[in-house]
Amino acid sequence: EWEYACRAGSTGRYCFGDDENILKDYAWYDDNSGGKTHPVGQKKPNAWGLYDMHGSVLEWCLDRYEEDYPTEPVTDPTGSSADLNFILRGGSWGDAACNCRSACRNYGAPDEVYANVGFRVALVPVQ
Repeated sequence: EWEYACRAGSTGRYCFGDDENILKDYAWYDDNSGGKTHPVGQKKPNAWGLYDMHGSVLEWCLDRYEEDYPTEPVTDPTGSSADLNFILRGGSWGDAACNCRSACRNYGAPDEVYANVGFRVALVPVQ
């Protein structure tokens, strides 16, 4: 779900395509962040109007980390229930551009504290 939202219909390495030089217009990462977080919405949003999907802070996802991530197409993989580490997506203010790619996955333990990890609050309308 996170990658789907980040890509916003795109197929490139980033929501805007493959040109790493354009990342500075969409993300705070190690080349332009000054080693700190910045307020949300100062960079360009993706095609669906979502801000800060690349960079700023790694986003904590509900999915569990799995070393052998599926290589075939799957819908909403949740990872192994045996692994306690959760997926972190999007890259952060301290990451290189390659770690801010739409498909890049990292992981973190639920009992650890990280200065560059956050989460996204999403509101789903009740029908």
